[in-house]
Amino acid sequence: QVQLVESGGGSVQAGGSLRLSCGASGATYRNVFMAWFRQATGKEREGVAAIDRSGRIFYSESVKGRFTISEDNAKNTLFLQMNSLKPEDTGMYYCAADPRDLAVLLRLGLVPRTLNYWGQGTQVTVSS
Repeated sequence: QVQLVESGGGSVQAGGSLRLSCGASGATYRNVFMAWFRQATGKEREGVAAIDRSGRIFYSESVKGRFTISEDNAKNTLFLQMNSLKPEDTGMYYCAADPRDLAVLLRLGLVPRTLNYWGQGTQVTVSS
């Protein structure tokens, strides 16, 4: 089993920044697919950013240029630096991980139900 714990959420004004962290225990983050998702009240969970087993990075169009995903494999930690935050960025942010290759995950469908491991989430609230 892999345990994921997110931290770093909070309340900020529009234009502000937050840095989210996801600490892993029970296994390392090396050679696994890792991603950040978010879910606004009343909406479905959506992908925000991801790093696959080959080190390729992906961002949703809504956060591209504002968010940066990174990892510290030695510390088993995933980060999400969020800049120029907007009210529409408000939501619960979740860290997810899966040991399978991206090609496999894509065949199965890169949706939340496919990924094996999830954290409890950390709330991000952006006010105008």
